[in-house]
Amino acid sequence: MTLQQLHYAIVISETGSMNKAAERLYIAQPSLTGAMQELERELGITIFHRSGRGVTLTNDGQEFIDYARQVYHQYETLAEKYAHPNELKKKFGVTTQHYSFAVKAFVEMAKSFDTAKYDFAIRESKTREVIDDVASLRSEIGILYLSDFNRNVITKILRANDIEFHELMDCKSYVFLWKNHPLADRTEIHGEELSDYPFLSFEQGGNDSFYFSEELSSMNDYSQTVKVNDRATMVNLMVGLYGYTLCSGIVCEELNGGDYRVIPLSDDSPINGVMKVGYIVKKNQILSSVGKLYIEKIQEFLHAAQGGLSN
Repeated sequence: MTLQQLHYAIVISETGSMNKAAERLYIAQPSLTGAMQELERELGITIFHRSGRGVTLTNDGQEFIDYARQVYHQYETLAEKYAHPNELKKKFGVTTQHYSFAVKAFVEMAKSFDTAKYDFAIRESKTREVIDDVASLRSEIGILYLSDFNRNVITKILRANDIEFHELMDCKSYVFLWKNHPLADRTEIHGEELSDYPFLSFEQGGNDSFYFSEELSSMNDYSQTVKVNDRATMVNLMVGLYGYTLCSGIVCEELNGGDYRVIPLSDDSPINGVMKVGYIVKKNQILSSVGKLYIEKIQEFLHAAQGGLSN
């Protein structure tokens, strides 16, 4: 088994087609097919199910690809450190819950590199997908939070996937709403004052969505709720419906604009609680130089933003 064969298998799994994989790899399809047949014979398993519609992973194949991605990622990390820089276009990906500070840090990190030499990706996604992307090494880093409510469930899933959580900050809940909302001039908001307005949350889906909520809200009932899939829709509903959501208080005005407010939720509000925001990586994984810089940019932004909240 060779690194080249691992790379071939990964690309085939990503494209779902021998033809497309061969085009991406710049090799003849018969050569690619032969390399995969040789690999399957050596391993004694069938990696791909082949049909007229393309190729799909078998159960054994999915397990193999998960391990192959880990091995090949470590190879790419070594190549980044020691190989000639022109030999490899470096990849770096982040999957995050819907945090504008995570996007801001990504922007500042990317400015430090020649993007022609990198394949960068940032994905705002559901909580489960944040975990799955890190588990499969689709992303090197994931950003999410833990609380007293979700910690046991999330930690169990992280441990099962050999993923580590590293805390970046802890914070209480803030109300995030439009600047012309009837409560926007308050210095503090009590939970009961929000009952007349729709609570906005990010849709999670799945059987465990109760614990995957991105807002400190899963343990509470709201008279009005609206679920959305993206930040743009959420802020539109803040304007159109006087909706609100709960957040960490760390909001990047440069990206979100100056038309929104973050206001502390009173300590005695039943919907308040402590969020521990952090990043997740595969256990014992050595962060790439890009990954290290990304974490540094997040820490810089959070430090400055928390200073502003305390003033």
